[in-house]
Amino acid sequence: MARQKTTYICQTCGSVSSKWLGKCPECNEWNSFVEEVVEKKGSSSLSVTSNYKPTSEAVRLDSVESIESDRVKLGVKEFDQVLGGGIVAGSVILIGGEPGIGKSTIILQIAGILSGKDMSVVYLTGEESLTQIKMRSDRLGADTSKISLLSTTSFEDLLYAIEKQKFDYIIVDSIQTVNSKELMSVAGTVGQIRYITYRLVEIAKQNNITVFIVGQVTKDGSLGGPKTLEHLVDTVLYFEGDFNRGLRILRTVKNRFGSTDEVGIFEMTVAGLVESSSDVLFMDSGSEKVSGRVLTTVLEGSRPFIVEIQALVVPTFFQYPKRNSTGFDQNRLTMLIAIVEKKLGINLSAADVYLNIAGGLKIKEPSADLAVIVAILSSFKDIIVDDDTVFIGEVGLTSQVRQASNMLSRMNESKKFGIKKMVTSYNKDTEVGVKIIDIKEIKDLIDILNLN
Repeated sequence: MARQKTTYICQTCGSVSSKWLGKCPECNEWNSFVEEVVEKKGSSSLSVTSNYKPTSEAVRLDSVESIESDRVKLGVKEFDQVLGGGIVAGSVILIGGEPGIGKSTIILQIAGILSGKDMSVVYLTGEESLTQIKMRSDRLGADTSKISLLSTTSFEDLLYAIEKQKFDYIIVDSIQTVNSKELMSVAGTVGQIRYITYRLVEIAKQNNITVFIVGQVTKDGSLGGPKTLEHLVDTVLYFEGDFNRGLRILRTVKNRFGSTDEVGIFEMTVAGLVESSSDVLFMDSGSEKVSGRVLTTVLEGSRPFIVEIQALVVPTFFQYPKRNSTGFDQNRLTMLIAIVEKKLGINLSAADVYLNIAGGLKIKEPSADLAVIVAILSSFKDIIVDDDTVFIGEVGLTSQVRQASNMLSRMNESKKFGIKKMVTSYNKDTEVGVKIIDIKEIKDLIDILNLN
């Protein structure tokens, strides 16, 4: 009997090697190579046999109907908005997030809504028993009349269920727990994840079935498995948020049927995830007027939010001061501190700097730079900044303050919360009702904050 050909694949980055290596040369991870059987491939000849029957033929683009009519709206505004207006029939949607963030909860709520719309759903759970799913369903009050549960880790069991009964939706929770007998490797390996995802995409496109895939994340916050997992699917959604406050943000990373500039805001309650009814999401409403607390306006997708930035600057007796941040890039924080020291002549080398973004939000746009600097100065100089003022602007290495994008949206959001002054780089006339204090360099903060 001929010996099967094997190869070694890194479970972190997907790098392939003909032999086992202790350290991956691509991602530098140790002991990440796993042996997998190489699948046999057919002939690579460009010619086909005379009796070949194609599964698909080329068609004119102007004869293709729009998919907008095939969208299914769940009635959950935040989720529909993230997907670009609803679920597209035959699409494959990947939902990722940290353990306990609410992936299984929202996917079961979605299944219940679809069941209530007389849609048949098969729910494969590889992590929980049928009893656990039933208990969560009762707690959420989900409609289970059209939901079929499948507690297994075998991909072939799912294929058998699909062949036996026609389903409108397939849910796999999670992809890392499912394995196929076609491959010799265990569940969660690169080969298994890639193969199963490819088959699910094939099933979705050929049968016009919508597939939801729940994915686990690694310790660095990325989806477990190869990057091809994200390339194969149509939509990639990430769950993030503050566990203590129950706030959840559903962020679009990839969407072939809509914009990736949308986010959904949810709150975790006893009844599951519900759309957030509060506009004051990222502010500590119980805070007193203290130093180190500054407001700014950031864009999450196309939606502006008032965000509270908190800073604490304290003397240190160690040789190397600490620079810690939560919800803000630590390297950028270090850069902004260097700009303050160079351009304002303020020595922070003997102080620890701690930065926190209220509400568990992770700020990724540079428009919060000015507010971060003001929060640091406020704490260091023990100056209280008024709650009716927001600071917006990107700060360059030359200390220049650049104008942020979508200023009109930020102004309207600020006015809604009673903001009277906006310190930013903006010299255009506006009738929004917010006073604009134009700032070009951070040295102008000396007069604005009365640092003299």
